[in-house]
Amino acid sequence: MRVDLNADLGETVDGVPTADDEAMFAVISSANVACGGHAGDAASMRASVERAARFGVAVGAHPSYDDRANFGRIRRDPDPADLRAGVSRQLSALAAAGADLRYVKPHGALYHAVTVDHRQAEAVVAAVADLSARLGRALPVLGMPGAIAGAAASADLPFVHEAFLDRGYTRVGGLVPRDEPGALADDPSVVAERAVRLVRDGLVETVEGTTLEVRAASLCLHGDTPAAVAMARAVRSALDDAGVEVRAPW
Repeated sequence: MRVDLNADLGETVDGVPTADDEAMFAVISSANVACGGHAGDAASMRASVERAARFGVAVGAHPSYDDRANFGRIRRDPDPADLRAGVSRQLSALAAAGADLRYVKPHGALYHAVTVDHRQAEAVVAAVADLSARLGRALPVLGMPGAIAGAAASADLPFVHEAFLDRGYTRVGGLVPRDEPGALADDPSVVAERAVRLVRDGLVETVEGTTLEVRAASLCLHGDTPAAVAMARAVRSALDDAGVEVRAPW
């Protein structure tokens, strides 16, 4: 058994980190690095690149709507050309910071929008395809099923499915909105048990108490959750104990 463990990191706001990046990089295999849309700056991107090299972690870009005021968590409806340009700018910024980019994962409201909005999905994928052409290799897109997966396939880009360890699932497979009960999980033992069950059985319990089938090659933890480090360490320990190899697939 093998799985990737990813986390949203490098999310510095006004020079202040929102996570204990040093501790998180020590236990994950892939880092979704903020690249200026919702958080992050040149210094934080360089620091993330340095940590990734030191801990042997793959670097992925974590682009967002250009919306630092709301941390990229408010749905927008930008012109597709503007969205493509904005995402391209963020990807280029992380590459310029020295990152050996291995994949791209949209952030926040954009992440959810591209599962249902074909215009936004195609704009994001176009930006990824542009960078892929410059790099001479196809960059995978990481996300949940939906429009973005189809757009990636149309652009001949690999699409990798992920599951969330610290977010509540609805019975139809979506994530519980952050302002609703059950949206966030913060108990390390519960999250660790979920990780092992996802890898072993491909199942997760929903907030309604039903069981949902979820197949994922990568498992996500949010670095800015207060219990993020404790959860990450518990997850890594549980996966190790279960004989699951934690390794980036890129």
